[in-house]
Amino acid sequence: MSSPAATLTAPAVDAPAGAATPIAPRKALVDSLKPLLVDVALPLAAYYALKAAGLSTFGALAWSSVVPAVRTVWGAVRERRLNGLAALMVSVNVVSLLLGLVAGDPRLMLLKDSGVSSIIGLAFLVTALRGRPMLSAGLRPWLTRGEAAKTAAWERLSAGSADFRRAENRFSAIWGGALLAECAVRAVGAYTVPVETMVWAGTVVMIATMVPAFLVSGRFGVVPMEHMIAAEAAASSDR
Repeated sequence: MSSPAATLTAPAVDAPAGAATPIAPRKALVDSLKPLLVDVALPLAAYYALKAAGLSTFGALAWSSVVPAVRTVWGAVRERRLNGLAALMVSVNVVSLLLGLVAGDPRLMLLKDSGVSSIIGLAFLVTALRGRPMLSAGLRPWLTRGEAAKTAAWERLSAGSADFRRAENRFSAIWGGALLAECAVRAVGAYTVPVETMVWAGTVVMIATMVPAFLVSGRFGVVPMEHMIAAEAAASSDR
């Protein structure tokens, strides 16, 4: 299984600064849904298919975690750089699998997603408090759409606008808090709810976390940043 952290931290590709053609909204939507399909839908379907084929609960959980782990490793290889978050997710998957093999407890496999969410959530909060929000690198391509004027506006605002920096920090802080809350719910569920129930309930918890986080972070982070970028880009073109 996977967690909101895996989907949220999927690698984002920034367009070249000189690109003139914005990213089509439909293509952006499709690209944003791909990680959700690979990290959530495929592992969930794989779990039930493996269980139907006769595998144990632990075996099905372990094998259904392979696809997200492979995608994470492949993303790091393709980008030819070590992504700290990607390495963290792979490490947690490997450690939880080894612990599960030793203890024979499938609940440890369920608990691993909480571990990823909690650590990444803390990282989001700490970087926001330090004024260096981790999520800004992934957010910038979506707000600038590869347009040179908007990319330049982002850079000027990020360097010189206190309001813009506060919006950046709010965005990361909101997601950090959401991931920590999701971690707490999953951790409790992993040891109080039947494993068979928690497999699909974990996805419900993930959706219940992501939807309000998207709405709140959009309202208090993305929307103000979009307005400031548009205004700065327009002001720059008039100079």
